[in-house]
Amino acid sequence: MSGSKLSFRSLRGGSKRVPNTLGMALSRRSSILSRSFYARETVKVANDLLGKQLGRIKGEARMSGRIVEVEAYRGSDDPASHAFRGRTPRNAPMFGEPGHAYIYFTYGNHYCLNVTTHVNGTPGAVLIRAIEPLEGASVMRRLRPNVSELALTNGPGKLTKALGIDKSLNEIDMTRFGPLFIADAEERGFEVARSVRVGIRVGKSRLWRFYISGNEYVSRR
Repeated sequence: MSGSKLSFRSLRGGSKRVPNTLGMALSRRSSILSRSFYARETVKVANDLLGKQLGRIKGEARMSGRIVEVEAYRGSDDPASHAFRGRTPRNAPMFGEPGHAYIYFTYGNHYCLNVTTHVNGTPGAVLIRAIEPLEGASVMRRLRPNVSELALTNGPGKLTKALGIDKSLNEIDMTRFGPLFIADAEERGFEVARSVRVGIRVGKSRLWRFYISGNEYVSRR
């Protein structure tokens, strides 16, 4: 994609058409979400991330996807959170500056991408659970071959494999133009659904999983 020209892709579920802003983000960096967006209460940030566009630059490849599913994780009041029992070397990014990547390896199988939230010193992060590919789908398929279109990025481990995200990007500043960032999107004409977070044993009273209702790339309904 060249210059600041916006391309439009039809989307499954939610609004029918939304501008793919990755090209604009690359040439006009003001469209990348600022730190103030993330320096708010974690659950609010999670809800507001729906519809935004995750951008990934890997070498010469440019990839992007519409965020369609997220989960919020807080601190000492959230028993399902990595930060529930306090700061450790692993969860340190959750206590740091908002707007950074928090990436960890789980189940001995895949990486999960989170973006840190709230103010410095107060733990919080939003797990990106699923995206709908917008740009660079052919690159994603090379990184994650032999799967169906819908299975390409409809889960937290799936999307990190498709985008080539691993621990080397942990703590990267996502409010700056670089290998990993989130860009704004002008349209939010979709219905948001919420539920218990996936795979947790505690904290089930908190409906902190948010997703775009009807979108086929959501990991589960």
